[in-house]
Amino acid sequence: MSERYKIGDRLEVEVVKIIPNGLGLCFAEKLTLFVPLSAPGDRLVVEIADLRGRTAFAKILKVLEESPERSAPECRYFGECGGCDFQHLTYEAQLGAKLEIIRDCLKRIAKIEEEPEISIVPCPEPYGYRLRTQVHADPHSKEIGFYKRQSHDVIEAESCPILVPGLDETIADIRSSFDWSNTSLGTINIEAGFAGGKASVYSEEIFQTVNELEFEASGFRYGFDARSFFQANKFMVGPLIEEAVRGHSGDLAIDLYCGIGLFTLPLARSFGSVIGVESSMPSFRFAEKNAQTAGLENAVFVNSRVKRFLQAEPEKLSDADLVLVDPPRSGVKGAALKMIANAAPKRITYVSCDPSTLARDVRLLIDNGYEIDRFTAVDLFPQTHHVEAVVHLSIDS
Repeated sequence: MSERYKIGDRLEVEVVKIIPNGLGLCFAEKLTLFVPLSAPGDRLVVEIADLRGRTAFAKILKVLEESPERSAPECRYFGECGGCDFQHLTYEAQLGAKLEIIRDCLKRIAKIEEEPEISIVPCPEPYGYRLRTQVHADPHSKEIGFYKRQSHDVIEAESCPILVPGLDETIADIRSSFDWSNTSLGTINIEAGFAGGKASVYSEEIFQTVNELEFEASGFRYGFDARSFFQANKFMVGPLIEEAVRGHSGDLAIDLYCGIGLFTLPLARSFGSVIGVESSMPSFRFAEKNAQTAGLENAVFVNSRVKRFLQAEPEKLSDADLVLVDPPRSGVKGAALKMIANAAPKRITYVSCDPSTLARDVRLLIDNGYEIDRFTAVDLFPQTHHVEAVVHLSIDS
């Protein structure tokens, strides 16, 4: 621990930029500070909340001079609720900060000195966009809502401005009709979605019957429900699909972590055959149903973990004209990524919701001979530091 500083110390600092996890970067003498909910150019009085050698995490006590990139949050729970951390920034500043976060990860984690050109696709409506969410029911406080910042305490927000109105109303209905008499002592997680004028709600603890929802994008009708993963931004599903599948064609494409077939279906329009691999049974069943609804006979789905599929079908990788991966936030497991890289498919498209794990995995692919052809950020998560990225890579055969 620093001998010069201690927890509780107050300092006057200026925010240099936003870094991964949405934190403001500041400097004091022999100390680097990370400050949440700050904006580039802010002059602040902060208090050290956590100290780790010459690095500190601090909270804002007073804004001495506001950055021109600051904006008034639309949500009265902002700062207390853990869901959003960028509502205090103008939307233009949010986009700029997300590009900086990506660049930071590429330089620091992927060790890419000459970074590729990165464009970003903005969301046309930065509020009222979310089709899916998770809320939590606390039997002790009898509250249903989101987690507070940096805790698992529940804040009962009466409304959330980033949800589509129907989903906001669905959460209110859950709250008003919830039967607390049948709940256990632990916090209950509730998944909820809204599309096509219908709500779908699921909780492993209490709700077992869920409605099927339908969403149209890029000429396809996608069925899903609260148990299956589907991209949350109603305005950006189409742009994400178009960016992920753009310009690709050939005999065989493999779509790993395919979910309900979001990319598998449009890939089937330009490839002779497509194999979608998904471990979640609810998502796998929807993928098969969605392909049937679209009349696609050249899309085949495999219910399997990715690593197991790759081990069982190694020749498929080498034969593929394209391998598309859309893994969870943790990225592609190391062994699976090495199998993909060693098989050297002609092209790889990597769709990621975490710039740090994306940078880690892109480094491995570059080390195995791949080059970045195109790098695009897609803003699926306005008002938060999260950002989706689509990276197209190729290798000389």
